[in-house]
Amino acid sequence: MTEYKMFEGCTIGNRIPFIEAASRKVFEKVGITTSEAPFACCPDPTGMKSFDNDVWLAMGAFNLCLAEAEGKPIVSLCNGCTNTLRGVQHQLKHDSHLKEKVNKQLEKIGKEYKGSVEVKHFVDVIKENLDSVKGALTKQLSGLKVACHPGCHYMRPAEWMEADDPLRPENLKNIVAATGATVVDYDELALCCGSAVSNAYEEYGDQILKKKLDSISKAGADVIVVNCPACFQQFDTKQRDLSKKFDANYDIPVLYLTELLALGMGINPDEIGLKFHRVRVKSALEKIGL
Repeated sequence: MTEYKMFEGCTIGNRIPFIEAASRKVFEKVGITTSEAPFACCPDPTGMKSFDNDVWLAMGAFNLCLAEAEGKPIVSLCNGCTNTLRGVQHQLKHDSHLKEKVNKQLEKIGKEYKGSVEVKHFVDVIKENLDSVKGALTKQLSGLKVACHPGCHYMRPAEWMEADDPLRPENLKNIVAATGATVVDYDELALCCGSAVSNAYEEYGDQILKKKLDSISKAGADVIVVNCPACFQQFDTKQRDLSKKFDANYDIPVLYLTELLALGMGINPDEIGLKFHRVRVKSALEKIGL
């Protein structure tokens, strides 16, 4: 089986490391082999790129060089990291002048970007190994109603993400359905969670999140499943604030896809740090008899 260089990203390692723990346990169960590389920040697709595209390209190309040197593809646990690394690849593949410019910078530290490494989002790797995932499941999650949120950067821009239909995404839903859980459809599936907007305009970000949560709540979901650390934090940390702000009751548990899969594989909730979630997951665990 292919060995991947694991790209955890800054947010997961520094703020929500329990997601990395769940992902590693799931990969081990499925037989997905990973190893480490001294990666730096991707860098953030909504941050550095907006201020200096050349620096963004050089930093991204540096990370890609590390995997190229070992001849291993990258698997990323983060929508933003995957989007950055694939976006850097896309620009440098289609602009030889930019590639030359970036390599002049990388030459100063003994690196050269060749464009030979493959970058995959962990959802796509799991999708490719779905039969092995099904074989590792020891518990059907049939009592659980799940609203999926794939997040913007997993699907867009489609010209370099090439992962799913940006308006009718199916990959995350198909993987969740394989656990026996019931995937519930809701009107705002393709809507952003509001995370990036909140950084600059909190009021607008809150309104976007409210619209999203209202749609999910109306659909009767027991839990929200995501595959992006920024989206996870937006859903998990802001529901309490939203409840106070709009005099409502937002309290829908949030699980990373790998956390859901870990539960289906019989891994104890304490081993993957579910107690560290802001929105308590007790109600979701009760639904599946845990």
